[in-house]
Amino acid sequence: MEHAGKHALVTGGGTGIGKGIALALAEAGAEVTITGRNGDRLAEVAATHPRLHVLVMDVDDESSVRDGIAGAAAARGPVQICVANAGIAEGGPFAQTSLAAWRKTMATNLDGVFLTFQAALASLPPDLPARMIVVSSIAGVRGLKNAVPYTVTKHGVIGLIRGLSEEYMRSAVTFNALCPGYVDTAIVRNQLPGLMQRFDLDEAGAVDLIAKGNRHRRLLAVDETTAAAMWLCSDGARSVNGQTIQISGGQV
Repeated sequence: MEHAGKHALVTGGGTGIGKGIALALAEAGAEVTITGRNGDRLAEVAATHPRLHVLVMDVDDESSVRDGIAGAAAARGPVQICVANAGIAEGGPFAQTSLAAWRKTMATNLDGVFLTFQAALASLPPDLPARMIVVSSIAGVRGLKNAVPYTVTKHGVIGLIRGLSEEYMRSAVTFNALCPGYVDTAIVRNQLPGLMQRFDLDEAGAVDLIAKGNRHRRLLAVDETTAAAMWLCSDGARSVNGQTIQISGGQV
């Protein structure tokens, strides 16, 4: 019960990596606010653990983020653990990417992290230890073909945590990024039909094609990223700051 009495907030906490981290934090004793746009999905997750709490919030919307996180802090205390996980992944050739699609990706994956961290930091009194973690991607440390806007945002959030780690260097708050490769989540599974059609593959073949993007050539399990997040939240990681933790089955 290492995190008993703490308030954690996980954006995109209704599915995939966010759900895994939220459940692990709740099991460790934290009161965990999970956010997302789909209230029904969040409620289903929250029903699995008494320390999970629903906040319907759109990271694209400034007032939704600021008001939502302020309300969660009023109800459960300062946000001592903030995991900015919400994001979208839409692909396609750069030449065919519209400005609207570009801005949508920026608003969710980059602006949303900016707003989330700013609102979470505003809830903290001076000198209270806190952990700010962003779920970036292996795309944050290398480029991905046919995913330029996504790649830019995942590089951008790494710049954000590096800047924040310098600005808050002598405080009790740390900022770090998780950079997982291809994880076996809905966001990856949703790519399978397109790959099957494009390359005339069955489902297993499409999974294998995606898995080759990881150095060990298998999809990562959610718990592998969750374990890294829990370590960053631990007291033993209190001097880990401004870092990118790559989880991809090998050196990139």
